[in-house]
Amino acid sequence: MTARYCSLAQVPGPAVAPGLAAERLGAFLGGRRMWVNGTVLHYCFFDGDDDGSVIAVPGSGRTRWVSWVGGEEQRDVVRDAFREWRELGIGLEFREVADRSEAELRIGFQQGGGSWSAIGRDALPAGRGERTMNFGWDLTAPGERATALHEIGHVLGMRHEHQSPYAGIHWDDEAVYADLAGPPNHWSRERTDANVLRKLDAAEVNGSVWDPQSVMQFPFDPGLILEPEQFRGGVRPPGGLSPLDKEFVLRWYPPLPPGEPPALVPFRSVPLSLGPGEQADFTVEPPETRAYTVGTFGEGDCVVVVFEERDGEPRFLAGHDDAGTPDNATLRMRLVKGRRYVVRVRLYSGWGSGETAVMCW
Repeated sequence: MTARYCSLAQVPGPAVAPGLAAERLGAFLGGRRMWVNGTVLHYCFFDGDDDGSVIAVPGSGRTRWVSWVGGEEQRDVVRDAFREWRELGIGLEFREVADRSEAELRIGFQQGGGSWSAIGRDALPAGRGERTMNFGWDLTAPGERATALHEIGHVLGMRHEHQSPYAGIHWDDEAVYADLAGPPNHWSRERTDANVLRKLDAAEVNGSVWDPQSVMQFPFDPGLILEPEQFRGGVRPPGGLSPLDKEFVLRWYPPLPPGEPPALVPFRSVPLSLGPGEQADFTVEPPETRAYTVGTFGEGDCVVVVFEERDGEPRFLAGHDDAGTPDNATLRMRLVKGRRYVVRVRLYSGWGSGETAVMCW
């Protein structure tokens, strides 16, 4: 029987400068959806009587109201999946909040609406009344905890493993279309292309080898894969986090180093000695309340994010991503004397001399 599959929405590709060098473009594609390490991601569940949407009833010309609210047992599966990812020791934290205006991740349970998630930072532009993740079937059913782990993998920036160009999968395309057009998925050819058949760019995938054991790998019935020969009988990932899943997230989100980050003092630049994907963290304690600028200099593509510490927890204040442009990442914001801020700079790639620096002024 065909499994229920995660159905990601089509998102337009990024705008990049014409003629961007392949190395810079690859670094940008690989990192643009990733969070800066040390981010605390806040999530909430829709729980109000008005939280839902009107959907069409197929073949009837009528509509009906469908709630986005899930029961406590469903929520507990998601909480437990967040906990399993966090307990790997990654440098990200997850916090459940009741106020959706405080949440980067907003989770619904529209039954029949498919299971999906925004990928990494793609969640940020969504409005406070919009879902960034949905679960469309019963997560307490046997084996469905893997769905929650899978969607949180997307939150961390991971993509569908079977779409890796390293997999070398030769599909029986028409068999795949027919299989997914039927129950329980009822997918169009376009949705099947987007979530199964289309190969990702090598820079976008989770690793340099195919991992059929990954929680990001769909299970497939016999007869859909023609090559590699050993998978003609189907693919059956175990449904948990594989060693390569863990390696990927720990590479992008390693445990934060002990101790306090160094201070970033106004008007004093600090050289950055970063390799691709590496990050530098700083604290800022402004000597006076006023508008400040935080920015990078030099020949490198970076993302810069400023957090304000509230009750000992960093809360997102502002961010700028200069990747794929000739400009440097620069933020201007009002900082308050007596408060403490954290600046995190992550390098996509260096170019030219590769010398970069950060300063607050």
